[in-house]
Amino acid sequence: MPRHPTIDPPARWPVVAAMLVICGLYSTLPKELTIGPEWLLLVVSVALIIPTSLTHRSGHVRLNNIFAHTSLAVITIGLVTSLVLLLMRLPAKLDSPLRILRVAFALWTGNVLLFACWYWRLDGGGPNKRDELGVHTDGAFLFPQMTMTKELRRQMGEDEWRPAFSDYLFVAFNTSTAFSPTDVPVLSRWAKILMMVQSVISLTTIALLAARAVNIL
Repeated sequence: MPRHPTIDPPARWPVVAAMLVICGLYSTLPKELTIGPEWLLLVVSVALIIPTSLTHRSGHVRLNNIFAHTSLAVITIGLVTSLVLLLMRLPAKLDSPLRILRVAFALWTGNVLLFACWYWRLDGGGPNKRDELGVHTDGAFLFPQMTMTKELRRQMGEDEWRPAFSDYLFVAFNTSTAFSPTDVPVLSRWAKILMMVQSVISLTTIALLAARAVNIL
């Protein structure tokens, strides 16, 4: 199915901004909770984001996917490692309540942004595939626009609708707060697994870290 020539694909800069925000939050963590220097994740991520952008602009889809997946994997490892290190320090009460709250906020926010990036990157074959197809009619998530009839979508101005990063951010935010999707059913097994992982991380951050910090106050 050819790419629709009259539609501009959704902007990708919000995804880059989200990844940089995650790295910025990571750099605020105590050095005891990071792998190497606090700035290391940001430097590595930027080093991967640059070729990701260049390969997208030059049309090298395979290389673009490799760099993109690698950059998200590196950020994922960094956040998960920080969470594990913090959990290991809790029994010894090495961190003050305010410090735990600050770290919990950074990890929770990073968790939302990270999985929004993963959903955006993997759904429907990825952004390159979605841009090629034009109209989004099939994927891991059943967005409300996908359930409308063609006539209704045309009436509402959604006949050429495609999900943007904000749509996946909404899904990720709901998963981290309600621990389940709201208006977007999940269809694919990989998406269900990712959402379970995200919910576990969010639940751990909120229930174990933030609650413990509040109790100590």
